[in-house]
Amino acid sequence: MPTRLVVSLSGIAGRTVRRCAELAADLDRRAVPLSLLLTPRPAHGDRTDPGSPALRWVRLRQSVGDALVLHGFAHPDRSDGGWVPGARLWRRGEFAALPTHEAGLRLLAARAALERLELSTDCFAPPRWLASPGTRAALRRHGFAVCAEATAVHDLRSGAVHRARVHGVGRGDVAEPWWCWALVLGVARAARRGGLVRLGVDAADLARPGPRQAVLDAVDIALHHGAEPTTYAEFVSPARPLPEAPSGAGRRR
Repeated sequence: MPTRLVVSLSGIAGRTVRRCAELAADLDRRAVPLSLLLTPRPAHGDRTDPGSPALRWVRLRQSVGDALVLHGFAHPDRSDGGWVPGARLWRRGEFAALPTHEAGLRLLAARAALERLELSTDCFAPPRWLASPGTRAALRRHGFAVCAEATAVHDLRSGAVHRARVHGVGRGDVAEPWWCWALVLGVARAARRGGLVRLGVDAADLARPGPRQAVLDAVDIALHHGAEPTTYAEFVSPARPLPEAPSGAGRRR
């Protein structure tokens, strides 16, 4: 199997969209598409207006080949700044421990919110990359095709599981140089082994030159080792066709 590279971007919002666009431009020059992780939280103003700069940018990126990935429903992210209601969800992950029924309700609400924003997707990445077995069952039930978790990407149609962990920049100003070094080294090792290389970028980290350069260095070293850029949408198996009705079925006798 050829080495594949997936770069995902979370934390897309009005205050971060310029940094997101700058990263996308750098990746365009490398022919590397993005998987855009979007949380359609109703409480966040710049993600409830279909005409907001952040959502206009998301649609533009979709039109040039980036993939949209649903990233939870009411999960706070670092673009909000400071403490927000639901901060406990940020620590443990919105879908990390949900049973099937409750996960299904949140997925229905998230899809409805996306539709109001004139967006749609059948790819899902849970906040903090943590999804319970009940969440995966609910995703299949509601027609999702891909679930990207911390250590694997699940093709929910075929049942295939692509094992690979997400590489990203950790938290902490003091440890930032170490995190940047570890990110580039980890991606280099994964790319040399072959298979799947996953790089997760938070838009909040792009404000600092160290993490931003580390992301680009990690992408460059993966490409140097022959990784083929792709998105989470490329892990979708074709939908199974419905069985044809037998000849004569439905005729009145």
